[in-house]
Amino acid sequence: MRKKISKASKADDEEILQHFQPDGGLDVPVAGYLLHRQQRQTLYYMRLIEHEIPKLVAFRKPFVPPTAATPLVIRSVDFAGEQHPLTAKRIVVVPVAHLPLRNEVAFHRAKLLAGVRWMPEPPRDSGISADEDAAKHGFIKIACEDFPRANMNLKWISDTLDKLVLEANAEGEAPYQRLPLDTRHLDSKARKSKKGDHVRGRGGLRPSLKDFPTEWLPKRQENVISSILPSQ
Repeated sequence: MRKKISKASKADDEEILQHFQPDGGLDVPVAGYLLHRQQRQTLYYMRLIEHEIPKLVAFRKPFVPPTAATPLVIRSVDFAGEQHPLTAKRIVVVPVAHLPLRNEVAFHRAKLLAGVRWMPEPPRDSGISADEDAAKHGFIKIACEDFPRANMNLKWISDTLDKLVLEANAEGEAPYQRLPLDTRHLDSKARKSKKGDHVRGRGGLRPSLKDFPTEWLPKRQENVISSILPSQ
């Protein structure tokens, strides 16, 4: 059976429909509400700038440049609090001239031990100026992201630097002491940058025979001939 609609319910529906009648253009469209919300957000941040930002002056600290007692420059990556595997990575840049090395031989050993991690100029993202006194012996850059936590990666870098300094200061003449520095990684970097420094050794002096140990060089021709021919 079809249900009959009472007059009371019909009157209630008509009363409700009165609130949904066209307002004659007095209300704003959806785009207007979006604009108002954007303006409220802008006003909220303007109030923060006006009333909260001046309170940060209490946390201001003067800049103190690093000294020889604190030669390490530690760099990290942060994504504004978001979880990311790269946030555990730590990068350390240290001037070789600021390491506790005993003499020039130890400086040369440290460069050889650092290998491709040694560079004559500071990295662009290290925050160290190239015209400082620290650039005398170049820089060593070590990065680590093998461990899940940042302090573990930083501890590994610190231990590696300690071992490098200890080995460079070791007593006795090591066989690699007279070896020239291997700059092939710098040449490869210059070739990849394609700025012209890779053309015929333009970026630095080309190696010659004087750069190799005397034990590696071939003997003179007269010495070879005299050793082959019987003496008369």
